[in-house]
Amino acid sequence: MSNSLRNTKDGDKQYRSERRDFMFAGMALATAAMIPQGAAAAPARKPATIHRRKLGSLEVSAIGLGCMSMTSGTYNPPRSKAEMIPVIRGAVERGVTLFDTAEIYGPYTDEELVGEALAPVRDQVVIATKFGFDIRDGQWSIGRRTSRPHDIRRAVEGSLKHLRTDYIDLLYQHRVDLAVPIEDVAGTVKALIQEGKVKHFGLSEASPATIRRAHAVHPVTALQSQYSLIERVHENGALDTCAELGIGFVAYCPLGRAFLTDYFNEWSRFAEADRRSGVQFFKPEALAANMRLLALVREWAQRKGATPAQFSLAWLLAEKPWIVPIPGTTRLHHLEENLGAADLKITPGELAEFRTALSGIALQGARTSESALRDE
Repeated sequence: MSNSLRNTKDGDKQYRSERRDFMFAGMALATAAMIPQGAAAAPARKPATIHRRKLGSLEVSAIGLGCMSMTSGTYNPPRSKAEMIPVIRGAVERGVTLFDTAEIYGPYTDEELVGEALAPVRDQVVIATKFGFDIRDGQWSIGRRTSRPHDIRRAVEGSLKHLRTDYIDLLYQHRVDLAVPIEDVAGTVKALIQEGKVKHFGLSEASPATIRRAHAVHPVTALQSQYSLIERVHENGALDTCAELGIGFVAYCPLGRAFLTDYFNEWSRFAEADRRSGVQFFKPEALAANMRLLALVREWAQRKGATPAQFSLAWLLAEKPWIVPIPGTTRLHHLEENLGAADLKITPGELAEFRTALSGIALQGARTSESALRDE
């Protein structure tokens, strides 16, 4: 969208309408849905170059595609395969090689979507999926985990079927199961790798101590955890551990569950069905306080000729050469906006300047730094 369009009342309505496609249909926004802009937002950069990064020894695109929201109904109504297959294949055409899913997304429907969409180009892409939750009658909960060896094998066989493939490029333990020693988990995945059913082993939201224990049994290729400008908890230990052991870091929710897209304001409210309703930094008092962060991001985005979302992703890429964000979207134009972040360069001096300003902002509702030192 052009600057001139965004500066008009009709243009503002159109912009809100486009972004609303990304949101859950039941979300309620109080009063104005958009944050008043002090200056026109920069138009989204279009991706110009295909960038690559390494997660351990695994080469992937610098920005991947998180597919969770496509069929799971997490942040928006579930989309049909007819709608989402062109988005996934459009990502391939634009150079994306890393696609992220999990058996619990749906459950199973997201893996089925990804498998069908990527079947024609299976040897050109990296498919990551996850195990670790006990799914009963199509339902699961965050507290009901299972990583016993036979459950891992059952999950892998199911994922292979849903994904229409005979191997999984990157297999994560979705969350640490405290009832099962991580050495047993790593040993089981190691055996699956030896059998050719899995190529790489990953963990998600694991503590530095757990990462080390798993890595001692079999090399961990990637740690996938939440990381963004509003959730920086993993700067306390996990990132240092990854750097030391040569492990890549895959950042999910890199746009802070859409907070950093500049869609919300301090009056935004969420229906109970919207997952953001339970996120602490979206609570009314926290949201109002966190507008300082969004103002800083908006300022720097304008300075760099980018959108707030692009600057937020570019910041992650600038932090470490082995960080790969996986923003999710159901819209091709949002995908192109996200991929344009890989062309945005933030110099070391700019990064230090931004960090100084960032350190002066007290966020509300973000996880505490101590939480990164324990398994979530």
